[in-house]
Amino acid sequence: MTTHPLAPFLQPARRWIRSTLRRLPEPRAEFVLFGLKMAWSCLFGAAMLFLIIVTAPLWPDNAPVHRYDFLLLCAVLIQAALLWTRLETIDEVKVIFLYHVTGTVMEIFKTHMGSWTYPEDAIFRIAGVPLFTGFMYGSVGSFIARAIRVFDMRFSHYPKAWMTWLLAVVIYVNFFSHHYVYDIRYLLFVVTAAMFLRCFVFFRIDQRFHTMPFLLAGTLTAFFLWLAENIGTFTRTWQYYGAGDAWKPVSLHKMGSWGLLLIISFVTVSLVFRPKAPDDNA
Repeated sequence: MTTHPLAPFLQPARRWIRSTLRRLPEPRAEFVLFGLKMAWSCLFGAAMLFLIIVTAPLWPDNAPVHRYDFLLLCAVLIQAALLWTRLETIDEVKVIFLYHVTGTVMEIFKTHMGSWTYPEDAIFRIAGVPLFTGFMYGSVGSFIARAIRVFDMRFSHYPKAWMTWLLAVVIYVNFFSHHYVYDIRYLLFVVTAAMFLRCFVFFRIDQRFHTMPFLLAGTLTAFFLWLAENIGTFTRTWQYYGAGDAWKPVSLHKMGSWGLLLIISFVTVSLVFRPKAPDDNA
């Protein structure tokens, strides 16, 4: 059996965390462990967000490498490191690639329609869209896939697969079609709510399983993605059309868009990781 590349570091760290948490009351220990597992799940996205924050004020105008191209290089290196250290699996990389492609296609269309823009130069770009942006979408798929594994997630009353695929396709098409015909996002909110109303997420923090409504989990995730998008606009990594020079918070209306995008993300992940029922030990 091959030794994990990070075993000399991870095993002592796990032992130290376990011994430290045992000194805390159980509710507090589970809360801390939950936070650590969430941070571990969003490793890729957090690393990219950190690089966006750090490079924005420090990147010189006359640098030999454009900031967007540097972010692309870092994204590739982070992905390679996660794969080499087995912190990410081949199946999780497949999810990242799938969502990378769908996200990049949508970015190209949205920038063409003037929804937002990328104000800086880049060599590696397609139709004005720097290629690192696909990894930002991919990091959402990475988070979902890793969280399912880290928390051993199970799903009760999960809708039939064909229904979720059809919903995801309609949501994706609406992101394009609403520029030409009526925007049906409010209808999609209703359909999504009806489809997942009875669905609950079962997740294990330590030994015991906890439950949360699927829709609540999606809403909370959409909120944190909205916060991350505010960081992106504050650092002027991308800008919305008509935003002007003074930064303004991204409209809460965008949380709805992220909520719908999360359905696409989750369905994409489900193509590789079949949602397990609470009593499924496979």
